[in-house]
Amino acid sequence: MSEPKTKTGLAIVAGAGEGLGRHLMTRFQAGGYTTVGLVRTMPDRATADAGLIRLDLADAAATAVVIGDLVSRHGAPAVVIHNTAELVISPFAGLSAAEFESCWRNTALSAMNLAKAVLPDMVEAGGGAFLVSGATASIRGGARFAAFAAAKFALRGLTQSLAREYQSQGVHVAHVLLDGIIDTPRSRDLHDMDPALMMRPTEIAEAYWGLAHQPRSTWTHEMDLRPLTGNF
Repeated sequence: MSEPKTKTGLAIVAGAGEGLGRHLMTRFQAGGYTTVGLVRTMPDRATADAGLIRLDLADAAATAVVIGDLVSRHGAPAVVIHNTAELVISPFAGLSAAEFESCWRNTALSAMNLAKAVLPDMVEAGGGAFLVSGATASIRGGARFAAFAAAKFALRGLTQSLAREYQSQGVHVAHVLLDGIIDTPRSRDLHDMDPALMMRPTEIAEAYWGLAHQPRSTWTHEMDLRPLTGNF
């Protein structure tokens, strides 16, 4: 299979809120992509030219409509990043079925709906990259993280299945395990931790950029990222 003719085009970042998502958008914009961010809740300070679209990816019909409109205007996406999740931290005895399901819907089901909407057009266009953000909980379930770990385990399994089905069709499907605390204003408020020991979102975004542009003879399926002090 020949190499793709272009490394730019449309890049979609699902889960483009403040933090890593916005840095991913900035990096791919800087690289020449037309970049669109999908958010479940529009940020208060969002501007008209921020490139954000409000979309609940757990809604399959709405996802198909929004992606279809983007493809009709910009062509098939060259890069799609699923960075959407819902963090639920609760003792298992106090965890409700509604919370468990909501976490799964906004983490795993959202990825399925996004993949359903973009992969056929990406294959027809000759390929691209479909990248998925994982977490420590993707491989290790911790106390009080039953809902989040179950959803992230499901997301990792989905990503593996998609890679085995679509890699031969030219789509690079990869899972990025983010094993650490990402440095954002919110995480600084939540964690009594030296920011120097956190993961810098600009540097995470650079890793995603490199992953999206690997040559087809050396595709990475799963990449682990963690700070130098990370325990693993």
